[in-house]
Amino acid sequence: MRFTELVDILPRYFLAVLVAALFGPSLIVLTLLLGLTFWPGTVRLMRSQVLTVRERDYVQAARAIGSPEWRIIVRHVLPNTITVIVVGAALQVGAAIIVEAGLSFLGLGDRSVVTWGYMLNNTQNFLRLAWWMSVFPGVALLLTVLGANLLADGLQASWDTRLG
Repeated sequence: MRFTELVDILPRYFLAVLVAALFGPSLIVLTLLLGLTFWPGTVRLMRSQVLTVRERDYVQAARAIGSPEWRIIVRHVLPNTITVIVVGAALQVGAAIIVEAGLSFLGLGDRSVVTWGYMLNNTQNFLRLAWWMSVFPGVALLLTVLGANLLADGLQASWDTRLG
C-alpha cells in the first residue's frame, strides 16, 4: 500500500492525532505530518491539470511545428497549470491551520509554541468568568482561515480567463 493510498483511506485529522500521540507533541513532527498529508492532493491536482493541458490544440500545434518539449512546457503547460496549483495550495493553507489548531486544542501540539488551539484549550476553565479569552482566539482562527479561502477565490477569479 502506497502512502498516498493510506492518506486517502485514513482521514487526515485522525492520522494527525495518531502520529502526534505516538511520536509526541513537537513542532517538527507536526510540520512533517502536515507536509506529508497535504502534498498528495496538490500532486494529484497538478498531474490532472498537466494531463488536460497537454492535450489542448495549442500544445498539439506547438508539437506539430517542431517546438522542443522544454519550450512547450515553459510556454504553454506551466502558465496554464500554475494558477490551479496556487489556488489549491491557498485552500490547503486554511485546512492545515484548522488541523494544527485542532491538535493543539487536544494537547497534541507543541506546548512551547503558543497557538490559537492551545489558547482555546487553556481558556475552557474561564468561560463563565472571562468569555472574551476564548472568543478572540476563535475569531482570529476563523478570520485567518476565511482569509486564506477568500484569497484562493480571489486568485482564481483574477486568473481565470473564462470568467470574463
